[in-house]
Amino acid sequence: MDMGFLVAPIIIFLIFVAPIWLILHYRSKRQVGQGLTEEEYKQLNELVQQAEKMNQRIVTLETILDHDSPDWRQRHETK
Repeated sequence: MDMGFLVAPIIIFLIFVAPIWLILHYRSKRQVGQGLTEEEYKQLNELVQQAEKMNQRIVTLETILDHDSPDWRQRHETK
């Protein structure tokens, strides 16, 4: 069986595709390894603060609902 028809695609792959693929792969690995930038860290902290505020609001709303309508949880869970 003649495998000559595979030689050209393999050579093209090895010369052009593989080096670009490797360069992009290791560049992305290096960027991931560097961690968060200052701006990303700031945004992450802001999101954490917003999540904590939302959690406190949810707790407050549940407390109000527990006081005003003690069986709201059972009614809502059965739906």
